[in-house]
Amino acid sequence: MSLTEEINVRAVTAGVPLVAHLDITYRCNERCVHCYLDHDDGGEMTFAEIDRVLGEMAEAGVFQLTISGGEPLLRKDCFPILRRARDLGFNVKFKTNGILIGEGEAAALRDLCLDSVQISIYSHRADVHDGITKVKGSLERSLAAARFLVSQGLRVKFANVLMRDNANDYPHVQALAEEIGAGFTLDPTITPHLNGDRSLLNLGINREALNKVMRDERLVGNVGEFCAPPAAVGDDELNSFPCSAGHSACYISPYGDFYPCVQFPLPCGNVRRESFGDIWRGSPQLAEVRSVKVRDLPVCSTCVHAGSCTRCPGLAYMEGNFRGPSSADCAKSFARTGIESAAMRQRS
Repeated sequence: MSLTEEINVRAVTAGVPLVAHLDITYRCNERCVHCYLDHDDGGEMTFAEIDRVLGEMAEAGVFQLTISGGEPLLRKDCFPILRRARDLGFNVKFKTNGILIGEGEAAALRDLCLDSVQISIYSHRADVHDGITKVKGSLERSLAAARFLVSQGLRVKFANVLMRDNANDYPHVQALAEEIGAGFTLDPTITPHLNGDRSLLNLGINREALNKVMRDERLVGNVGEFCAPPAAVGDDELNSFPCSAGHSACYISPYGDFYPCVQFPLPCGNVRRESFGDIWRGSPQLAEVRSVKVRDLPVCSTCVHAGSCTRCPGLAYMEGNFRGPSSADCAKSFARTGIESAAMRQRS
């Protein structure tokens, strides 16, 4: 067990929300074709509200805090929010598209001593990247920001979401990251819109492309072990929790809505009406999420992949039942091993 895994186990045992994700706005200066958010301002929390919530998070034991959006730099108080988070001792990860970052912003981010800055890069080709973001010149501006941030000593990571339009571009994006001195992560999963609209899934890569990704040796550590046969499923796997969402991690929207995870939009409360700690400790919805172990999943507990699947309960929830299978994760397990999941066998 790695140190990170050990810390997470201890956090779950102690009931500590070790990791939190806070989106401070859904507004954005890009219009990415695959985005699952509504970009209108539905009444964002004020700085005073966010300040209070950050204090409550710190009191509850949150250590790692991701601040994102939308594009968080569209908020004029983004830097005061980041400063408050750092003053409270959070290890802060910052997600941005980078196109609003100039020398002044980069210097300010450097002085905050952030853990890392993640920037979405969809392709090395401007026409493809800009076609996804719907903003002409966005690739050039995002890369310029990444280069300057790295020059200032910040840890930068490229996030590459795979779609049909950029399915073959990830090796070049990975090479760009290496050239600049940035990290690289790859995500082959398209998330349904938070309003339940699943039409975004049509943008996802096909089975052939997914097989290629899941068996690419250069991506070990980014999308998991490739061609690895599933390990035997024992009591340890069956008695484990499906995911850290709601156990040691949580998500808060710009409007104060509290969810187990950004990809698990099960309403559990609102920090405008209740304190963060009261929701974390007393939400019936969170209690239900925490009560479920792998052996309680009717289909997945019978699956040969039960001990190795990356099953996301949030994606399963958006398919209708968070105790059910996630078709996207079934597809990844199949692509990785060539062995159908229990859910795939039931459907065939």
